[in-house]
Amino acid sequence: MNKQLSHYVNRDLSWMEFNRRVLQEAQDVNNPLLERVKFLAIVSSNLDEFMSVRVAGIQDQIRAGYTRTDFTGYTPAGLWKRLIKRSTQMVHDQYKTYREVFRALGREGISLRSIDELTISQNKAVSEYFHEIVFPVLTPMAVDQSRPFPLLHTKELYLSVLLSKNNEPEDEEPLFAIVQVPSILPRFVPLPGRMNSKKTEFVLLEDIIEQYIDTMFNGYTPMAVDPFRLTRNADLSLNEDDAEDLLAEIEKELRRRRWGIPVRLEVDKGMHPYALELLKEELEIEDNLIEIDGPLDLSFLMKFSLTIPGHDNLRYERLEPVYPQEFEETDDMFEVVRQRDVLMYHPYESFEAVNDFVLQAAYDDDVLAIKMTLYRVSGHSALVQALAKAAESGKQVTVVVELKARFDEERNIAWARQLEKAGCHVVYGLVGLKTHAKIMLVVRREQGTLRRYVHVGTGNYNDSTATLYTDIGLFTSHPIIGGDASALFNEVTGYSSPYDWKAFGVAPTDLKEKLFRLIDRERDNALAGKPARIIAKMNSLSNQEMIDKLYEASAAGVSIVLIVRGVCCLRPGVPGRSDNIKVISIVDRFLEHARVMYFNNGGEEEVYLSSADWMTRNLTRRIELMCPVFDPELRKTLINMLQLNLNDNVKARELQSNGSYAHVVNELLPFRSQFAARAIPQWKSYV
Repeated sequence: MNKQLSHYVNRDLSWMEFNRRVLQEAQDVNNPLLERVKFLAIVSSNLDEFMSVRVAGIQDQIRAGYTRTDFTGYTPAGLWKRLIKRSTQMVHDQYKTYREVFRALGREGISLRSIDELTISQNKAVSEYFHEIVFPVLTPMAVDQSRPFPLLHTKELYLSVLLSKNNEPEDEEPLFAIVQVPSILPRFVPLPGRMNSKKTEFVLLEDIIEQYIDTMFNGYTPMAVDPFRLTRNADLSLNEDDAEDLLAEIEKELRRRRWGIPVRLEVDKGMHPYALELLKEELEIEDNLIEIDGPLDLSFLMKFSLTIPGHDNLRYERLEPVYPQEFEETDDMFEVVRQRDVLMYHPYESFEAVNDFVLQAAYDDDVLAIKMTLYRVSGHSALVQALAKAAESGKQVTVVVELKARFDEERNIAWARQLEKAGCHVVYGLVGLKTHAKIMLVVRREQGTLRRYVHVGTGNYNDSTATLYTDIGLFTSHPIIGGDASALFNEVTGYSSPYDWKAFGVAPTDLKEKLFRLIDRERDNALAGKPARIIAKMNSLSNQEMIDKLYEASAAGVSIVLIVRGVCCLRPGVPGRSDNIKVISIVDRFLEHARVMYFNNGGEEEVYLSSADWMTRNLTRRIELMCPVFDPELRKTLINMLQLNLNDNVKARELQSNGSYAHVVNELLPFRSQFAARAIPQWKSYV
């Protein structure tokens, strides 16, 4: 590695450190047991996406003969080796934790049983379940001269089956077949209780299929049955410039995703060597092969943890989001927002207020138009239904639907068609750019004039993730913000020259430059002996120019604290470069998702909400939004929220100069920011 570039942390290695922090939550004995199970599932889901996108991209670079180093000093080949080594170790640690957690669950009366542990009555129930429910949906796929190796779908669980024909010599080469474990059936099957026992017991679906595998191969004897799983390259490669119909082009690419190049092969530890060699040869995979001592694909544990009845003592105490007090005693949300800006902090405050705002707009005769962006939407979105209702009642409804939201493409296509059917104007954004900004504009006729009501957020308009992610939303009728909102939608939906933004920072046109100006102002204040401080909260920081700008401010004496949940390529503690920069990450019950930026500005404090992380893709290849908070009381509220994070010494970890993370230690009593934030409205007045 080039010593000259050592002051940057590699993006993908930083991501591995993030997923390590997620795994640490599964290892934390202070977390409730079923919550630790959830974190094990998240580790698996995260690794799946990382392999199918990031590692797959590195694999493509190697295949293309690309050998240049990135700005952190790594070639694709060198980075590949490190990632495979670290991910293999992570999986080993994950399954060690899995065994520890399930031993503890066993002591609480919750068990995953193997077939040979079942009682007579349980065996009978399993047999009935297999023959009545499972067997009808199974399809054995033989591989021989007349039946070629089948297409294996990415991230699906399969069983490899080696067979010998009855009455054939034992030294004959075994026959090979594949059976897919049907994903339409539950991965874990509840067992009838044992006599005089209150235990909750399950058996895995693949174990049931293996037990009765001979029923699918009459006249043959199964020699070995081993589970395996393939991960393919899942990144979409769209030619948007030549696409006459973007929706149709994305649907075509989604079908191609099934044939993506294999990236990773997971197999059962001790898999029969003949079956393993055959898979490696057919799939042309050698390097990223992981032997697993336990059930493959632990992502099923998320549903497992949620569906186990009772055992509330093994879960976090239920959080009931409160309805924002500003809207609680009114039937007219427009009147409230007309008089004052309203800030909401999810999941502590209910996302229902956003749905209600759209519903009120849909039924209000004075509302003329509703415009909004949709990036990721829940499966049963009340908000989409409200937009459809507004369009059906004759209002002008414009929805910018991002069809390229990774792994949500199919759902967004379905919503787009439903909205179009209802009469909404559906726009798919601009060629080459993802629309990631989160904004809603309502235009209302009031006393002979028009007033604009705006909602901007740091998270998606998704009522499901709003209960799992920490995000912030702002309702305002400020005319300057309203004017910028109208201009933004005009740029996205029509032809419009670059706009002179009065309040917003908008990517890809000027957001990066606006951030640079704000950082430079703090630098100049520090050089002039004035107070200079930056606090920036985001999901990821990887843009080299942004990092260099922060280094420049730090060297000038600006105090900088970064709250970066995931990837951070900035290296703190480099003498003369980042002495004044501290980076913390919080991984806890809720996914920290808010983007908030604070600038001291010589005592005239400014605070911004944003949809954008400080990554190259957000600053240059996406439509992103940064919005100021003009209300002085709400600015104080946001500063209080940031202070909650800065005081955390339970779940916060600080980035060390060597790229690792260590738990934050400070002089405070044990303080957990997400638990403190539950006491609404305590976070609004926290000091």
